Amino acid sequence: MESTISAAPQIFIDREKMLRGHRHYWVLRRAQDIVFSLLALILLAPLALVISLAIVLDSPGDGAIFRQRRVGRDGKLFWLYKFRTMCPDAEKRLNELLKLNQMDGPVFKIKGDPRITRVGRFLRKTSLDELPQLLNVLRGDMSIVGPRPALPREVELYSDYQRQRLYVTPGLSCYWQIAPHRNEMSFDEWVALDLKYIQERSFWVDWKIIILTVRAMFMKYGE
Repeated sequence: MESTISAAPQIFIDREKMLRGHRHYWVLRRAQDIVFSLLALILLAPLALVISLAIVLDSPGDGAIFRQRRVGRDGKLFWLYKFRTMCPDAEKRLNELLKLNQMDGPVFKIKGDPRITRVGRFLRKTSLDELPQLLNVLRGDMSIVGPRPALPREVELYSDYQRQRLYVTPGLSCYWQIAPHRNEMSFDEWVALDLKYIQERSFWVDWKIIILTVRAMFMKYGE
């Protein structure tokens, strides 16, 4: 799949046609997001408490929840919530690590990031660090499925082609999130997967991604 994606030509989506053709889908999906996120927040509350205690005990000096500005649909900024997986001064140490970036494009990722804590490494591998984003879904900042929300500094470097990721509401999971070797993909491959989702999204595609996300969590695809 990866070689096909990387070799594919850049596709530009007719946004107006896309908006006209999916109005009912968006309304029903929003209702689904509200019900799904609310139930999940209630059922997973005990797990969230255990994770919060583990984070604070493993890395004292800051709270269990980390919030960060992200870019949503049509460039709207919002506060994204995650379980904290890094040391308290992680943001301050970012500049000294930028030169070690192993991703192309505007995204920053390195293997063995020294800022990640012991508990944080487990949370990332299982994607459990994303659980607080159910609050973002409930608020409407995000959806269950959609392109992962980017940082403002990343979006500033986007080309017109890459900015198409912002045509839809960002999500908890996407095609990139369920890819076994997602952290080895180039940014262009990542964008191609997001645009593939935007073009073919439906309730069937959404539920396929949700089911495969559960598998990815157990297989520890994260990093």
